[in-house]
Amino acid sequence: MPETLYNNLGTQSVTLFATCMIDQMAPAVGESTVEVLEHLGLQVNFVDQQTCCGQPAFNSGFRSESLPVAQRFLELFEKVDGPIIVPSGSCAAMVRNFYTDLFKHDEGLVERARSLSERVYEFTEFIDRFFGCNAIVGTCDDQVTYHKCCHLLREIGIDEQPLKMLSNIDGLRITPMNRADVCCGFGGAFSVKMPDISSAILDEKLDNIEATKANRLVAGDIGCIYQIQGGLRRRGSTTRVLHIAEILSESIRNSKTGKVTE
Repeated sequence: MPETLYNNLGTQSVTLFATCMIDQMAPAVGESTVEVLEHLGLQVNFVDQQTCCGQPAFNSGFRSESLPVAQRFLELFEKVDGPIIVPSGSCAAMVRNFYTDLFKHDEGLVERARSLSERVYEFTEFIDRFFGCNAIVGTCDDQVTYHKCCHLLREIGIDEQPLKMLSNIDGLRITPMNRADVCCGFGGAFSVKMPDISSAILDEKLDNIEATKANRLVAGDIGCIYQIQGGLRRRGSTTRVLHIAEILSESIRNSKTGKVTE
């Protein structure tokens, strides 16, 4: 472990919050997240009883239903030591930015939420802060583009850091996408409640993705990934969408085996 990390982080152990969508729909993203963190010399722990952070109900206006779910998250994760890593900007933002609002009628819960939020990091945010954007040195011969997910960008403040990580992968060619910071139209319940608007937003995003001629699109939130991948498939596009943890772990494996292409 680099000395600077030891001095700044003070631990070699972290805990993974897998999130609902990763746990139920994209376990490979969780596995890739663990692989990258272990590559950086960390022990990754997992709370078996973890479920949801409460975001779906909260975003839909069902605060009373979200409250016990969020409280359960708080009870479970405040017991662990060290950083809590979340491979999702939206879930990390829920815990860090919205728990204090959700718990506002109970000052005790508010203080506990504030304390916990200081240890919650989105995946790329954590790597950038404690290891630096050049920490992952891998290989991957491919052409990709990058979508800036809304919560990661606007709620967590992570903008160019993931792109810097990708640029450090030998052989990876990154094509800038027009309006990369514009929403893909998912927005959780928004895509269900406002399907016509969601589809219109998605269509523009798909046009911009296809204009790059990239083989793969990289993003940092499973909701965005599934929204975009579904749209591309309906168009008959061969462009694949993957989480940044997946391409980082792929590049690590390639560098270990001497493999350059997929």
